[in-house]
Amino acid sequence: MPNCPECTHREKKKIQEKYESEVPEEERSREDLFKLYDEIDIPMKMDEKNRRNFVCKRCGLYATREQVSDIRYKLNQKERTRDDKHDDYLEWWSKSKKEKAEN
Repeated sequence: MPNCPECTHREKKKIQEKYESEVPEEERSREDLFKLYDEIDIPMKMDEKNRRNFVCKRCGLYATREQVSDIRYKLNQKERTRDDKHDDYLEWWSKSKKEKAEN
């Protein structure tokens, strides 16, 4: 059974905030954080009436396997920050006029 993407995402944020507050920056490692993530287990139940859909007993999410995958993908995407936009603008500004006209 798939894990609920929304509940899992919320739990990961809580674990990451707790980890960052408790562990000094010099001692942090991604492997330790991922081990903590592996402990998260929030399985969705299969809907009794419609066998193609899953229901999260915790948050009430009702979705097909494809929708669960899409939600997981959207939640894992990195949000564009102001610095990202600034870097894109600088890249555009540094191009020649000919390159700008082609785009």
